[in-house]
Amino acid sequence: MKAVYITEHGGPEALIYGERPEPTIAADEVKVRVRACALNRLDVYTRAGVRGTKRATTEPLILGNDAAGEVVEIGEGVRSVKVGDRVVLDPVLACGQCPACRAGNDALCLHRQMLGGTVDGGYAEYVKAPASNAYLIPDDMSFEEAAALPTTFMPSWRILVRQGQLKPWETVLVLSASAGVGAAAIQIAKHVVGARVITTTSTPEKAARAREIGADEVILYTEEDIEERVKELTGGRGVDMVLDHVGADFWEKAFASLALGGRYGVCGVTTGYRAQLHLGLLFSKQLTVFGVMMGTREDLRCVVDAARRGLIRPVISHTFPLEQVADAHRAMEERAAFGKILLTV
Repeated sequence: MKAVYITEHGGPEALIYGERPEPTIAADEVKVRVRACALNRLDVYTRAGVRGTKRATTEPLILGNDAAGEVVEIGEGVRSVKVGDRVVLDPVLACGQCPACRAGNDALCLHRQMLGGTVDGGYAEYVKAPASNAYLIPDDMSFEEAAALPTTFMPSWRILVRQGQLKPWETVLVLSASAGVGAAAIQIAKHVVGARVITTTSTPEKAARAREIGADEVILYTEEDIEERVKELTGGRGVDMVLDHVGADFWEKAFASLALGGRYGVCGVTTGYRAQLHLGLLFSKQLTVFGVMMGTREDLRCVVDAARRGLIRPVISHTFPLEQVADAHRAMEERAAFGKILLTV
């Protein structure tokens, strides 16, 4: 089968488009004909071997976390899907046996693996996964839209709905509206929860797009001070929650923007992973800071259901054919896109 893989770390030139064996499945697995695969920062990090992704082997690894397509083969023990079903795959492979998995919190699985990170992923004509990772998608949802759901909407859902418990009468600050997570979080906060949404971005054009998908207010961080502008927009009170997938660059201003009893959820550190925590503010304002790494299978089920009901819709910036994957990686590294970048297979 055609696939894109790496044998060593490097720039986009390290991506190899060539032939790889088709996956063979076990009794509890499915094989999916991939139609679309979304790009994520993790793809870029894994290719480059940075931020904890450095590999000690030259064994080929097919990248790609988020894949959608048609089931073409099922294991003998599979009952949840059938051949021909249209599905999106949860990229997190939980063991199902550790204490966390047994308790229903597979996000804390002790032996978790990741499609495209530790095992072969979706930059290929075919990919395999446990049947429990395959979620049915409706006929009116494109494969591109489905593939854009997991790695952006799962952590957003977990921060805003599951752990942060954002309420309709509250205000949330979503950092970086143009990224996939930012665009996902705006929609969940506004169209699922019904909260007031303040977001940040770099240009008036991106600000207009952010408003189109649900943002009530947009702060141009290239021209405005985030903390001061949040205070203006909230009458000096601050926001009830911050969703941060950006990291060090905006931490100080965003953290200072929290209201009394505010919650700060982190699910990414694209601009850096070290920041100073103001302990005085933490206890005097009775704040909560927590981190999220993806989400649970239940989170993805809720995300797919919300998409099926028309409450959320992935924002897609660019699509590239699989053989142009290097161009897709360059586009992601340029950070000029608004929304997700997709590969079609």
